[in-house]
Amino acid sequence: MTRRSDDFAEFYEANYGRTVALVAAMVGSRHEAEDVAQEAFARALTQWPLLRRYDLPEAWVRKVALRIAVDSGRRMRRNFATAARIAVLRQPTEPEPSDSLTFSALGAALRELPIREREAIVLYYVADLSIEAIARESGLPVGTVKTRLAAGRRHLERYLSDELSGVAVTEGAAR
Repeated sequence: MTRRSDDFAEFYEANYGRTVALVAAMVGSRHEAEDVAQEAFARALTQWPLLRRYDLPEAWVRKVALRIAVDSGRRMRRNFATAARIAVLRQPTEPEPSDSLTFSALGAALRELPIREREAIVLYYVADLSIEAIARESGLPVGTVKTRLAAGRRHLERYLSDELSGVAVTEGAAR
């Protein structure tokens, strides 16, 4: 192997898992996240002579992966007539341990968020980026990132409290 491919292999090994986890939190499916991450890394490989000189080439991959995820979601919504059909198609037939977020209240709540809020929440809490880093990567003012995070937190809190109160009511009725 050449030095160039050795560098990329190390980069890939160090960042692939985090990229899949980040995208899975965005799209709700580990299988879809793996496809998106592979596409993002394939694009990175073609740009590797330039990217390897970046301070944070993983930020480039992260940004590309999130764009691919958002674009594939848009294409999916355009291709299917109803949201119900989309939900049916996105549900795996059996829960898998690698898709545990898909089957949790948090995973469902994340999928309910508008994409901009979801992206801010995922970058902040899953990718562990600072507000300033999210603003820099997204090309947004810091205040916009803070607003999206606050709105996302409010929506998550509302959705999750509704989910938990529904569970408590159901459990109470079963007794």
